[in-house]
Amino acid sequence: MKLFKSLLVAPALLGFLAPMTAKATEINIDTISNYNQNKIELDSNSFNPNSDDKPVLLSGGEGLVESSVVEDSFSETTTASFGSTFYVGSVENGTSEATTFTYDFGMDLSTSFTGEDSLDIAIIGGNANVTSVDDIMGGDGTGDALVLDGVSYTFPLGSATMIVGDGVGPDDMNTGACAYSAFTDLLGDCGSNALGGSGDSGFAIGYDFGNGFTLAGGAAGGVGEDETAGYFTEEDASSFGLEAAYTADTFGISVAYTDDEATTYWSLQGMYAPEGFPSISVGFETDDDDADAIFAGLTFEEVGPGSVSLGLASTATDASDLYQYELSYSYPLNDGMTITPGVFITETAGDDATGVVVTTSFSF
Repeated sequence: MKLFKSLLVAPALLGFLAPMTAKATEINIDTISNYNQNKIELDSNSFNPNSDDKPVLLSGGEGLVESSVVEDSFSETTTASFGSTFYVGSVENGTSEATTFTYDFGMDLSTSFTGEDSLDIAIIGGNANVTSVDDIMGGDGTGDALVLDGVSYTFPLGSATMIVGDGVGPDDMNTGACAYSAFTDLLGDCGSNALGGSGDSGFAIGYDFGNGFTLAGGAAGGVGEDETAGYFTEEDASSFGLEAAYTADTFGISVAYTDDEATTYWSLQGMYAPEGFPSISVGFETDDDDADAIFAGLTFEEVGPGSVSLGLASTATDASDLYQYELSYSYPLNDGMTITPGVFITETAGDDATGVVVTTSFSF
């Protein structure tokens, strides 16, 4: 009886297996198995999308997905870079010394159309504008939302280079003469904080003579009542700037002029970076009201795995007898992560502010 049942089931089972056998023959498993690692050659074009209208074949999913991909998703010249900084620390200023944590984020997109030009888009986000630490460190605060921070286009103009766009200031093509690695925002750009003026969008042109000498200049318009950028009118805050600089392998000097309509500024920078010694950077800035500000900084390279920065700067051009001092140590934890602990003292007319901050910067 059992033998009889087996004979009845056998044809049905063979009928069920037959289509599977046919499919296995079509797929040709033996051939697929021969594609081992030793027989595959890959290059930069191996993963390019199809350039015709043929359906995309997914492994093991023949006929399941059909797509018509005619062009690449991105241009071959398009690149993206990302960065984020965490700020952990406290500032003791007589009223508060709470430890806070804030962050900012940046994304830069760039593409070229001729190989000599560049369209650049900057996007920022974060909440690093709400604490006493943020006031000193100068992080980006956007209410935890991503905000378009600038759109610019850089291109050759004869033998010069020009940049135009939103977020561009008259100092964007300046060479400068600063070798200092700043910790706090005030000491950035070697203390020349008035450069660039208050314009929101504009253009800048730079020319390199090829022998160390460079010239740069530009203009930027402020936002008027109609929320558009205007230039050199009473309704906006326009800025105009010029710079001349000379830089060599171990030293450099630059002088810059900025007209911010209400005030004009002169800025002077110098740097000396001999091999085997710390780099020395100095800066001096004055305005047409004879208010002065100074900066001086040392950067010690290759101190253990990192570098040490020690500097001071006037807290404002109208209070040159008050200074901010900083000391920091920056070291890379890996290729995309840098940790920088630092301390600073800010002199004020009242109680001085003392802060301890650790920044962690990520780049990817």
